[in-house]
Amino acid sequence: MKEPIRILSDLHLGHRVSRIGQVESLRPLIAGAGTVIFNGDTWQELAIPFRERSAKMLEELRTICTEEGAEPVFLSGNHDPGWPGTGWLELAGGRILITHGDALFFDGSPWSREAIHGQEMIRRLWREHHAAACDAGERLRLAREIARNLVPRVFPKGKKLWQRVWEAAHPPQRALNMLYAWLSQGGAAAEFAEQFFPKAEIVVIGHFHLGGIWQRRGRLVINTGAFLPPGKATCVEIRDGWLTCSRVLESAEACTLEAPFARWRL
Repeated sequence: MKEPIRILSDLHLGHRVSRIGQVESLRPLIAGAGTVIFNGDTWQELAIPFRERSAKMLEELRTICTEEGAEPVFLSGNHDPGWPGTGWLELAGGRILITHGDALFFDGSPWSREAIHGQEMIRRLWREHHAAACDAGERLRLAREIARNLVPRVFPKGKKLWQRVWEAAHPPQRALNMLYAWLSQGGAAAEFAEQFFPKAEIVVIGHFHLGGIWQRRGRLVINTGAFLPPGKATCVEIRDGWLTCSRVLESAEACTLEAPFARWRL
């Protein structure tokens, strides 16, 4: 895999509340990279209202990668489970694990209305994929099945914070589950790595739309945030034996990287 390697997640191309209005605005994030890993929820594969526009934007993204000489690598997420492959990447001899994050919790996205009301279906899927308790490949396949069976029927409509808060609070259980997931994601990622990828010292995830950096169970966990509210996007870069985190400075014309705010020697 050619360096520099950049890792982004949760673009949600074509979603009505995604802050990416024009794919061309992403070019500065791709320019200069050897490889760009899109760590899940890149496009709206399952969302019928957004799928057509999202697919066109995805092709634009591929074209920009080709023009900039960067290899795109797409990992599956709960909104785009159809990508081929395992659903994770291991870099630096297994010391770095990259996966979307929807396999960390029993029900994938515990804050979703579909998960709240679909617990019996989720338990049935777990019974059908009983090896998911001890096998990483089966765990990711299960996450994909949960995503396909619990497709959202209602989609967020507002980009403003107060609108997202209002939507998140209905039903109230949704807000409680969301808060729990945000507070526990670091520990859940570290526990996932400990069980399935014991060599992993650094875990890079997305999914929760709330970026952050945590030290849990002897591991470094990084969430790269999202390009839709309430999260802000962060880019992880791997280059010359260093891993760095940079905030994405977003605008309608161009998204650029700020200077790294954190770095670790690999």
